[in-house]
Amino acid sequence: MKKQNLVIGAVIAVVLAWVVGDSLVKQERAESLSELVDESATTLVPPGAPMLGAADAPVDLVEFFDPACETCAAFYTPVKKLMAANPGKIRLVLRYLPLHQGSDTMVAILEASRKQGKFQETLEIMFRSQAQWASHHDPRPDRIWEFLAQSGQLDLDRLREDMNDPTIEMVMARDIADAKALGIRKTPGYLVNGKPLPSFGFQQLQALVTSEIAASE
Repeated sequence: MKKQNLVIGAVIAVVLAWVVGDSLVKQERAESLSELVDESATTLVPPGAPMLGAADAPVDLVEFFDPACETCAAFYTPVKKLMAANPGKIRLVLRYLPLHQGSDTMVAILEASRKQGKFQETLEIMFRSQAQWASHHDPRPDRIWEFLAQSGQLDLDRLREDMNDPTIEMVMARDIADAKALGIRKTPGYLVNGKPLPSFGFQQLQALVTSEIAASE
């Protein structure tokens, strides 16, 4: 019996040590991330990054995303609803982290669409048609042109020309470097006023945004 109790005690001690260690790692990451954000705000919100929402909103919701990421597409509408439920209080800053085949082409299209004032419209076309062009087993990024043409919202000739702008590659490289510096390896990666989510999930995102809005008031 004593031996059994010792074994149980050892198991409990190991579990407690893992829980405490995991909490400390998360706390240290959050603290180091806050220090990094304080040192260089441009790492989080660089000049010229695409933004949705009020420019003077008290809450900056920074999202590193990949146009071919299924979870990014799934979170897009709930995040829009969260912004609509809190008018003028959330600024969504979109950063690129292209991880899938063909994603760099989509980023180039999105950046080129900004010159026509159609960034959000183009992003929504991409997410709606994502299953048709972004299959991870058989990606067909060229198919996006079918859906862009069907929308009738863009000058496609101009879009193709503007995609060759060399600054687009610089924007991608900057965002990828910033994601690495901030410890973001997967998409979507969220930071709320520079704070990472305690764990991934929309409820966690909503709770942190709500908390930051309350703190600003």
